[in-house]
Amino acid sequence: MKSQNTFNIFPLIAGAIAIAIITAISFWIGQQAYTWLPPQAAAESVLIDDLISFLVTLGAFIFLGVTGTLMYSILFHRAPKGDYSDGPPIEGNIALEVIWTGIPILLVFWIAGYSYQIYEQMGIQGPMALVHLHNPVGMESAYAAPKDKNAPVKAVTAPVEKIDVIAKQWAWVFHYPETDVTSSELHLPSDRRIRLALKSEDVLHGFYIPAFRLKQDIIPNHNIDFEFTPIRPGKYQLTDSQYSGTYFATMYADVVVESPEQYHQWLAQAATNKLVPAKNQAAYEYAQAASQSVKTGWATVAPGSAPLVNYPG
Repeated sequence: MKSQNTFNIFPLIAGAIAIAIITAISFWIGQQAYTWLPPQAAAESVLIDDLISFLVTLGAFIFLGVTGTLMYSILFHRAPKGDYSDGPPIEGNIALEVIWTGIPILLVFWIAGYSYQIYEQMGIQGPMALVHLHNPVGMESAYAAPKDKNAPVKAVTAPVEKIDVIAKQWAWVFHYPETDVTSSELHLPSDRRIRLALKSEDVLHGFYIPAFRLKQDIIPNHNIDFEFTPIRPGKYQLTDSQYSGTYFATMYADVVVESPEQYHQWLAQAATNKLVPAKNQAAYEYAQAASQSVKTGWATVAPGSAPLVNYPG
């Protein structure tokens, strides 16, 4: 009797050890997910990376659990060699069906709740911006990662820098109202709350900076306010996340994050420059295609004229 109880306890102990090992490995894989992504260049990127790490950890746990169970079954419950008989006719187990249905439902609600919490903290408006065009949704300040991981995270409560962003086929134009400077390169002060006024002159565009983990659709005939906080000086790239026509791949711009002092020096210098046409890769490629004697491909919209800017980049 005693040996029988010991035999019954052994699988439980082995299963608990296996779950502990799978949990530890899954957590380790989730931590590695931080290294798969670009540098965290905005406060919002910290929130997104935490969410991605959580999803990778959860996915790794499910993957290792399922494959581990399959490997255990193959190794210890395989049919003997030469045994071609049918397996035992096992009917459904109501308790098991409730468990494997209930757990995924709870996981989906958990993921949805966590994702929506991140969405709210970042203040991304999305389609709701159309409902609140004249009364913008209140946006919470995101949280920047502290240099010391053990230190408490503090909210960024710096003054708001306002910049107009104009998207068109196929170019980005940035206007700084306080100094009336126009640029084809987006300059931002580090550790300052930025408010962009996004506007499209023609079709649907997408404001997307991978290093910031930020993406916002720009809808024609609607101005959309969008806020974030850069935290890491450096040069990054803005791309159009929406297919906006033939030359949408050329619609990118450099994003320069610098110290507030360097940012204001750049603004002052750019304000002294005369307006000049910005480089327009789409117009160049369109002209090259138009000059070919043999016409290939579909007809396309002609790119708009190169914007006049104080700083062409």
